[in-house]
Amino acid sequence: MKTAETTLQKWLGIRCDHWLDVMDELNIGAFVADGRRRITAINLSAQALLGLHKTEVLDRDCREVFTGVPCTVTCVLDHPDASGEKDPDLEVTDEENRRHLITRMATPITNGRGEIAGCMTILQDHSPITHLIDRLHYEEHRLKIILDNLDVGIFTVNRGGLINFFNRAAETISGYDRHQVLGKSFAMLFPDTETEDVCLLKESIASGKARTRCRGCMIDREGVNVPIRANYMALKNETDVIIGGLATFHDMTLAHQFNQTISNRYTFHDMIGKDPAMHRIFDMVSVVAPSDATVLVEGATGTGKDLMARVIHSASRRAAKPLVKVNCAAIPENLIESEIFGYVKGAFTGAERDKPGRFSDAEGGTIFLDEIGDLPLSLQAKLLRVLEDREFYPLGSRRTQKVDVRIISATNRTLTDLVNQGLFRQDLYYRLNVMRIELPPLAARRGDLPLLIRHIARSLCAARAVTPPAISRSAMQILLNYDYPGNVRELENILEHALIICREVMIQPDHLPDYVRQRNGRRTLHESAAVPARDAAEYHRILSALKKTGGRRQQAAQELGMERTTLWRKMKKYQIRL
Repeated sequence: MKTAETTLQKWLGIRCDHWLDVMDELNIGAFVADGRRRITAINLSAQALLGLHKTEVLDRDCREVFTGVPCTVTCVLDHPDASGEKDPDLEVTDEENRRHLITRMATPITNGRGEIAGCMTILQDHSPITHLIDRLHYEEHRLKIILDNLDVGIFTVNRGGLINFFNRAAETISGYDRHQVLGKSFAMLFPDTETEDVCLLKESIASGKARTRCRGCMIDREGVNVPIRANYMALKNETDVIIGGLATFHDMTLAHQFNQTISNRYTFHDMIGKDPAMHRIFDMVSVVAPSDATVLVEGATGTGKDLMARVIHSASRRAAKPLVKVNCAAIPENLIESEIFGYVKGAFTGAERDKPGRFSDAEGGTIFLDEIGDLPLSLQAKLLRVLEDREFYPLGSRRTQKVDVRIISATNRTLTDLVNQGLFRQDLYYRLNVMRIELPPLAARRGDLPLLIRHIARSLCAARAVTPPAISRSAMQILLNYDYPGNVRELENILEHALIICREVMIQPDHLPDYVRQRNGRRTLHESAAVPARDAAEYHRILSALKKTGGRRQQAAQELGMERTTLWRKMKKYQIRL
């Protein structure tokens, strides 16, 4: 029996030694175990990775030796079909106490009769200190320091597309810490694996030719699209053999915003949010925008009604035509008719020539009537005619003027309440309310706060051509706990205040406005004084759920079995404030 075991061990050693040497040349760890799980061979790379000398492991049970990194896949000695399955990435410490992130894969070894005689385990090092970085010479270390301090984002990959260098600017633009991406596929930085940026880098590595992408797109850690300009090229070693690729990229957020301002065009990507309520809005907008349907946008001040109108216009067939905005609350009542519909020469004292109104300016495009709830009753009938017949009388004219426009209106007031109070025409309300989009307040979509904070901070810093500072844990906690009665607009103001005050690399609580810091994060319920008897039961259920969840609307909505936006509307109805 002893002789048979010795013969098997010799056979395994002769069969696998060559492969262990090959793995060593590739800096890949490998070891071999026989059918009794006794380790018969281990190469130098595996010894270095695991911090063990071969004298400590040979002829010992692999389950005893590698207690710190136990197998998590089915053992191939018992289940050969499991061959090729990879364990989840594991972290190990070598003999110099350096940490390595490794991927492990096992495959069975068969003898001449096709019987399983043992297994070979491969250890691929994908740790932050990769083989390429480990073997940098002094000059290359100096180059790495230079690359790390450039304002342009840079990352390099091996021929398999795994990231092995990621500089500080790349961390800032992407939001990823380098330790989160090293050893991972570079495709994780882009919206999908077939995007043009991914294909261009692969082509560069395959052909050796540089590629450029003027309008690329990277996806950051929070899932937000970041516009970039990128260059891709192959990396070669001293013998002119391609060993990987290099990407340099610039954050084009500022240029993107500048182009939007000039063209007045926005896309769905400019609306930030992962909350289910926002996803439903995105889905609705994608369907409504291409049509010519009249849209009513409701929401509290600062929720983004203006942006929503621009997004809808940009995604419509009228995108090449003007988008004209009219703030119905900002124009004096005695001037609003002439502003909206224009006038003809002699219509009133001082009218020395014809002057087209906003509807004429928007011909072929979209007119955005903001704060429509403040439109005087005297003009509502005239607006109703435009909606019904697509024509109107300019002030002082006896001839109608045809107009081809799409109407988007917005209000921070509840139009149904205004209709009930006799302040808004019911027939006009029904004409405007063809497609209704209700934007939730920021307090009702708190899960979007980290996304919005990062997006707004990056946009503000891009406009000032500075690198966005990090936000300390304590400052972030204050930002996440604040109620934002002014919604997204208030969040923008708070972050702009902090960025102006901050002269350090990290925003601290002291950089936030006093009124924000003085909030202790605890929210109290302000109950309605009187509720109709028919609504009392529902009112008390909502109040109880909010108290039980400490004022957290999402959890309260789940407790009540309703959508968060539904809960928000009912809280408004019953005047329950947090």
